[in-house]
Amino acid sequence: MRWLSFACVLLVASLAGCAVPERGPAVPVDRAQQAEPLGVANVRFFADGDLEPMIREGKQAQAREEAALRALGRPTTPLPPAHFLAISGGGANGAFGAGLLNGWTASGQRPTFSVVTGISTGALIAPFAFLGPSYDPTLRELYTSLTPERIFRRRSLAAIFFGDALVDATPLAEMIDKYADQALLDAIGREYEQGRLLLIGTTDLDAQRPVIWNIGALAVSRHPRALDLFRKILRASTAIPGAFQPVLIDVEIDGVKFQEMHVDGGAMVQLFLYPPSLEVGRIGEERTRSAYIIRNARVDPDHAETEPRTISIAARAIATMLAASGNNDLLRTYFVTRRDGVDYNLAFIGADFVISRLSEFDQAYMQALYDYGYQRAAAGVVWHKAPPALAPQRRRTQL
Repeated sequence: MRWLSFACVLLVASLAGCAVPERGPAVPVDRAQQAEPLGVANVRFFADGDLEPMIREGKQAQAREEAALRALGRPTTPLPPAHFLAISGGGANGAFGAGLLNGWTASGQRPTFSVVTGISTGALIAPFAFLGPSYDPTLRELYTSLTPERIFRRRSLAAIFFGDALVDATPLAEMIDKYADQALLDAIGREYEQGRLLLIGTTDLDAQRPVIWNIGALAVSRHPRALDLFRKILRASTAIPGAFQPVLIDVEIDGVKFQEMHVDGGAMVQLFLYPPSLEVGRIGEERTRSAYIIRNARVDPDHAETEPRTISIAARAIATMLAASGNNDLLRTYFVTRRDGVDYNLAFIGADFVISRLSEFDQAYMQALYDYGYQRAAAGVVWHKAPPALAPQRRRTQL
């Protein structure tokens, strides 16, 4: 018993000696709109704020597209069809989206996207989806070779209680740094100059607001810290609150420095196409528009017996809330596209995928899910014209 008491004293002493991670002051609530990371005016937007900056950016993107078409001797009236791609969160289930994109390439029907958006694991996929099929091998490598060790390290009890996350996500940050290099950012900048947009979603945890990052504008800013901010945005979008460390982003207002705390965009929404209050018809000339939504999750109920324990009940409830949030996002984007005359196409993990995972980032599971997405897209049977909640009996449409 004396040894147990001594061990308890040592544990308490070690916990007491742990310092809470430091951070800079948060942006005052009435100054949020004035905070500009790196001083680049159009590098980010608040999705629930003033839409004029986003509308202006959309019009400028179309003007850049028209200039690029004229340089190639191609007509600008009418403009060619615009294709939007939105990629959701889903952790290891991102293997579905990676496989789908590779299979879509194999089908010969994959378009060039005018706008690509991503949240959480979708944020990791989005840059490669945006840059096109030449990056398919990178996507395949990413989502068929992941292991828990490449994502996080376990932390001590002291770090869990007094730190900023349950695990250390340094391996994930190192992987992001490897793939999100200057060459990738420069390639995104070149496509931005052609009128295309890559948008990544995070959550400003201090302000409790959804943030949309305009990666192309960051790329063409040529700011010496642009690459560092790009990597931070990707890390933030994948930072599951409480599990992975949040990302602190420096901003400045009238010469005074502040820090914003950003986490997984999925804390607000599981996917986004564009803010619901933004009508795409207000942006430039009329043209044919199509939206493709990749939901890296199942949309049917995931039945499981819940153990009557506090942690099990809480975990199950959180999973249920996230699933409901994701399904509501599908409905919202569907009704917004219907309002705006945008053709809606949805892909998700079907009930016919029955392989279970043994653990998070189980390689066998991810390989099977990658193959599932690939085969369905290559065969042209992946897209649905409405969320299952609205059209459970509708047949899949061809690519």
